[in-house]
Amino acid sequence: MTGSEWNGDSQTLLIDADDTLWENNIYFERAIAKFISFLNHQTYSAEQVREVLNDVERECIVTHGYGLHSFAHALVDTFERLSVEPITPELHENIKRFAHEIAEHPVEILAKVPETLAYLAGRHHLILMTKGAIAEQTGKIERSGLKDYFSAIEIVAEKDVPTYASMISKYDLPSDTTWMIGNSPKSDINPALQAGINAVLVPHGNTWILEQDEVIQTPSTLRMLVVDEFAGLLAHF
Repeated sequence: MTGSEWNGDSQTLLIDADDTLWENNIYFERAIAKFISFLNHQTYSAEQVREVLNDVERECIVTHGYGLHSFAHALVDTFERLSVEPITPELHENIKRFAHEIAEHPVEILAKVPETLAYLAGRHHLILMTKGAIAEQTGKIERSGLKDYFSAIEIVAEKDVPTYASMISKYDLPSDTTWMIGNSPKSDINPALQAGINAVLVPHGNTWILEQDEVIQTPSTLRMLVVDEFAGLLAHF
């Protein structure tokens, strides 16, 4: 679909938040770099430590979900697995501080997001759909100043096919005029297409490694677009 093909009918745009509307993963990457330096492992390379951390994060997501609480647990668990010295209460707090520093960052809105949302909100039905800890995500949404562009906010525990199916049912969304827009192939694109709605990938140079995946083949009844930046949506909607 191109801008010239838009027929004026209102579309429903489900829009991701982290690394689509504002920066997020860069702060985690900086914290991880500090953690690896702090660990200073004598036999594991930085890349090997990161691989262990990735595995531990996958485990922590199952138990603690997404967000800073889960990330802090992953850092502590990784330290315990790799450090030759026992973890003391002081070490425990030092490690958790790497995660908690992330919460202190202001919400950094990505380029041209507010004006693009303003334009889209005048034409279409916008729903913010983000996953993570409710308190964390709510706080970022409030601080972002973008809340009023959306008719609804959905903070979900996971973005998978059942979750998208639930959103489709809740809002009675027709597949031909509903789109999921986000930076993550794993959470924003593939499950949305599998659930029967269209999708738009907005790549981000620092998408979390656990959110990276190969984009599936688009079903013949659906459409999948790729835009270079969020403002690229203006050419299509």
